[in-house]
Amino acid sequence: MALASRDFRELRLEGVSRDFGLLNALRDINLTVARGEFIALLGPSGCGKSTALNCLAGLLPLTGGAVWLDQTRIDTLAPEARGFGMVFQNYALFPHMSVRRNIGFGLRMQRRPRAEIDRRVEEALALVRLTAQSEKLPGQISGGQQQRVAIARAIVVEPPLVLMDEPLSNLDAKLRLEMRAEIRRIHGLLGSSTIYVTHDQDEALSLADRIVVLRDGAVRQIGTPEELYKRPAHADVAEFMGFRNLLPVRMSGGSVTVAGVAMPATPIDLASDGDGLAAIRPDDLLAVSDGPLPATVVSAEYRGRDFYGIARAADGTELHFRAEHRVAAGDAIRLGVETGRVLVFAA
Repeated sequence: MALASRDFRELRLEGVSRDFGLLNALRDINLTVARGEFIALLGPSGCGKSTALNCLAGLLPLTGGAVWLDQTRIDTLAPEARGFGMVFQNYALFPHMSVRRNIGFGLRMQRRPRAEIDRRVEEALALVRLTAQSEKLPGQISGGQQQRVAIARAIVVEPPLVLMDEPLSNLDAKLRLEMRAEIRRIHGLLGSSTIYVTHDQDEALSLADRIVVLRDGAVRQIGTPEELYKRPAHADVAEFMGFRNLLPVRMSGGSVTVAGVAMPATPIDLASDGDGLAAIRPDDLLAVSDGPLPATVVSAEYRGRDFYGIARAADGTELHFRAEHRVAAGDAIRLGVETGRVLVFAA
């Protein structure tokens, strides 16, 4: 198709740092993004992911390091000279301009010929499925449609890289799911690279080719969604990836003891037997009739197919678990976990 990104091989962040006074918002970030790759920056609030995006966009200068697009160093260039597309959390649409004029704004600033602007805007409208809404104002269309306008405005300038800063956080649950699919579809059609900031692990897992987990301005782990989901490298990464049960244990002979019950376990960053943290997903700690660990349900909630809850073992340990049948506060249950689903990290 005609609407396509400029040709490039890779974007490289080399030792990128950003300080705000004594605060190290980013510390020695190294990352290579290939053409066509979808990268998610994932982490809790304040971890540095939006700062990293703003540094890439040129909205914040670096304190240290460099950013390269192939053999061109770009961190010294003005934002408009980098040619990146950016989609903001609040859409940042011009309320007095029609959808069509919002999308074409960047091309008009580049003083492109009128015929080229019209052609490329039509292509972008078709790509985000908004041709029928092209003459409406932003206030006359839904939140999901406004987000599509923001995406179209970012991609119509044919950027080598599209930067997205939590673009779905203002949408309801149904729209978020729909827009996830749209963003992935558009990314696949364009062939450009996308760097996507989110604090939602489900978004990152469903969208990204690779996920970069940040904490306190530093990279904790980079990997595919499958790698991070199954084998987080550190306890804090495990916690952010949904391992809600983090329990102090002692690793010995390939097993740990949780609430008085021995369980086979897989050491991750523990060099040998010793004190550590056992990490178990609620999905993997299941209420079953023959489970070895007796507990009492403290609370439970129904999530459409299964029940998820908190149970208390005899020694007072609280455990997040899943049940395929109805459970309620006060019920006596037995919990079991599949072999290989208990990971152990250094304490």
